[in-house]
Formats: sequence, structure tokens, C-alpha cells
Amino acid sequence: MTEPVRLAKRVAELTQCSRREAEMYIEGGWVRVNGEVAEEPQLKVLDERIEIDPNAHLEPAEPATILLHKPVSHDAGPWARSALPMVTAATRSADDASGIRTLKRHFSRLSAPMPLDHEASGLLVLTQDWRVVRRLSEDAERIEQEYVVEVAGALAPDGLQRLQHGLSYHGRPLPPCKVSWQSENRLRFAIKSVQPGQLRQMCTEVGLTIVTIKRIRIGRIPLSRMAVGEWRYLPASERF
Repeated sequence: MTEPVRLAKRVAELTQCSRREAEMYIEGGWVRVNGEVAEEPQLKVLDERIEIDPNAHLEPAEPATILLHKPVSHDAGPWARSALPMVTAATRSADDASGIRTLKRHFSRLSAPMPLDHEASGLLVLTQDWRVVRRLSEDAERIEQEYVVEVAGALAPDGLQRLQHGLSYHGRPLPPCKVSWQSENRLRFAIKSVQPGQLRQMCTEVGLTIVTIKRIRIGRIPLSRMAVGEWRYLPASERF
């Protein structure tokens, strides 16, 4: 009886390539087993139908960066554990124009280097790329974030000026930021290096109660028109 073999070995035999090249074809999502994309070189196969995409080409497995429209009440700390299950092939935005093919390996080992408060919604970055992690972590004090904050209550007479400059958080003076009214009950914050709970305390100190918080931009990357719970890839052509 014939013994099952690793998919990488079978692909190497079919394409007359090296085992490592076969693994790259598989990890790149170019190989189908019985009509389904298989991304695991170690998968055991026997008499299954193996197909290699005619457009297949060898390329290194680049780490993915995903932009998610996070709903309210989902954990978005450094590992964003409750947000991760939302990132599936089915929830990818139809407006994603990155040209990146959806692969299962893109949905593992993701971290959130610029977290978002539990009660906030909006743009959340999930990445496998250490370069993105370093950029958003080490340059947080230089990268502007934009929030729309719905509030209730009566703003103190000098409240807008104090929000822009003059408040402290955890005993340390906050750097200047830009705050303006977007509508009768919505404030727009353009602010850097936001800490968990900071926006809520800032508003409390000037007589306002926060109703909702939504992050709509990080650096040069906007949330755009993605629906809540949808995501898209960040292509190499876009920079924070």
C-alpha cells in the first residue's frame, strides 16, 4: 500500500523544483488539493488531486498588515484577542484594492501596536510585520491620530482651549493637540500618542461626558468607508 507523503514532496515531483521552492508555492497559496487551496507544506496527501495555479511564481511569504473597522466592546490591546476572530476571508471589504490575495497565514500571529480603547470603535491596525510594529510603537509621539468623539453635557467656558493645551493625565502634562467642533455634539481630536482612557478623562475635566469614540485616521491612513467589522490589507504603497 502506498504511504501518504508531504504535499511539498508531491509538488516538487510535479513541478520538478526543489523542496524549498515547492514549500514557497504552497505557502504562497498557489497549490490546490481537491480544489481547495492548501497552505501547509507538511500536509499529508495520497491520491488527492494536486493542482498548481498556472500563474504561480516564487516569492517570499511577506508579512501582512490588516486594517480593521473595530466595533465597540471588543478588546483591542496589544494582542486584540477578541477582535481577531472577526478577521476572516468573508469579512474582507469589497473595496479592498490592494491586489493582495487572501491567505489563511495572514490571520495568525497578528498584534495591535497602536491599541484602541475597549469602548471605542474605528481604525485598528493588526500586523505581522515587525517594521510596522516598530513604526507605530517607536514613532507614536509623531504620528497623529484622528478621533470623532460624541459628547453630552455643558462644555466649560474655557473648555475647548484646555482640551487643546493645559490638561494633565496620570500627573503628566499633555502635549498640545487640535480639537474642534464637528457638529453640535461631536468633537474632532487630532492628537498624538493617545493613552488608554485619556480622551475620556480629558472630556470629563471640561464638563463633558463621552457617549462614543471613533478613530478615523492613523497618520496618513484613513478608515474610509469600511463597514463595522470589515477589514482590508495595507499595501506596500501606503505609509503611515
